[in-house]
Amino acid sequence: MKHEPVELAIVGGGAAGLFAAAVAAERGVGALVFERKARPAAKMLMTANGRCNFTKDVPAARMLADCGEPVASFARAALEALPPARIAAGFKSLGLRVKRMADGRLFPASEKAADVVHALGDLLREKEIPIATNCAVTGLQPVKNGFIVATKHFTVWAKNVLVATGGVSFPKTGSVGDGQKMAAALGLRVTPLKAGLTGYDLRTPRVPRRHEDAEGRVVVDGAVRYRWRGELEFDRAGVAGAAVYNCQRWAAKNLAAGAPFAVELAFGGETLTLRNPTPRPLKEAIVTLGGVALDEIDPLTMAARKIPGLHFAGEVLDVDGPTGGCNLSLAFATARLAVAHVAASRERA
Repeated sequence: MKHEPVELAIVGGGAAGLFAAAVAAERGVGALVFERKARPAAKMLMTANGRCNFTKDVPAARMLADCGEPVASFARAALEALPPARIAAGFKSLGLRVKRMADGRLFPASEKAADVVHALGDLLREKEIPIATNCAVTGLQPVKNGFIVATKHFTVWAKNVLVATGGVSFPKTGSVGDGQKMAAALGLRVTPLKAGLTGYDLRTPRVPRRHEDAEGRVVVDGAVRYRWRGELEFDRAGVAGAAVYNCQRWAAKNLAAGAPFAVELAFGGETLTLRNPTPRPLKEAIVTLGGVALDEIDPLTMAARKIPGLHFAGEVLDVDGPTGGCNLSLAFATARLAVAHVAASRERA
């Protein structure tokens, strides 16, 4: 019997990995998904407190502008090929009923993240795309005709590999940095990992309370450098919500470590100023800042420049955006572009 390689090994069964598998199914690309946990998409099921804000009803250009540089330039080809409207239409075609919020955020009508995951899972089951669960990948070895994908108990020969293992926040969901370690082991540069879209500690705790419309502002040397309107929530740990998360992300990405700044929170006629606030730890962050360096990856294909056949998608990359559906949109779009490149390479062969 002649042994043939798997056309595409997908490492990671989260948002990017499952979406990549769905695209592979639609494009007729044979794929095998490896997922280290017992069930796929554990972190996706937690998104937006279990409601799963899977994209936003805005043009791709607006979403890219909200992400800022260098993400906007890197992700432009991916998000223009799969803009938010196409993401929404794709899920609707799988039978997902969609609910639009006033600010454009899109949720499943049930407000249950499981419905988004099931939409992808049903397609994979119908197309017979296998998912190996409880199956962490322990190493990738480039060989003459592809890669050897190693696990604890067996190895698989694959023509192409897509690494979609996510970041390192909420490690109990399986996001433990596998993909970043694989990239580094193969000689790719990985930028430092830190918390993104997380809350701040409060020196003086407040009574738990939620404000639907607040404005967060990052102030440096007396000037407002960034602002974002959204929810604000005081809890026992400190202060959270989109108005806080997006200010924290901007400060973490744009200010040097130790540089003095303040975050002003305006709500209900009151303004609270946090000076040099302390963010919540990385393990609690919504996204991981940092990852596989963008100059290592071709933004038109999501392929590693140095290693033919190796692709990356989603949060394993140094790619992130603000709250409101951006990060799942980036995961879906980069995953689609990677699989499209694998399919196109097969057609050219």
